[in-house]
Amino acid sequence: MALFFDSRWFDARLEALGLSRADIAGALGITPEQLSEMWKDQRELSANDVRILSALLAVGPEEIARRAGVSTPVPREENSIAERLDRIERALEEITAQLRARK
Repeated sequence: MALFFDSRWFDARLEALGLSRADIAGALGITPEQLSEMWKDQRELSANDVRILSALLAVGPEEIARRAGVSTPVPREENSIAERLDRIERALEEITAQLRARK
């Protein structure tokens, strides 16, 4: 687990996926200033933040938690894979709708 938030890794993932920090802020429902605090390791991620970032950046929640610093929680496993996939699909639909609304 990283001691501090690995902003270089997160920025590289964003670039690879054609996303911006503003996209992430919108998906997390926070301001760009609050996201900047996160990137500077001045704001902790919640388990829900980890879930959203995992879906948006197309990596497992364990990787997000590992790259986000020592105090970042890994989300608990869902009751079933089907429930987890349903929740991820809903989150992706929500994120896609938010990104489309911004354009």
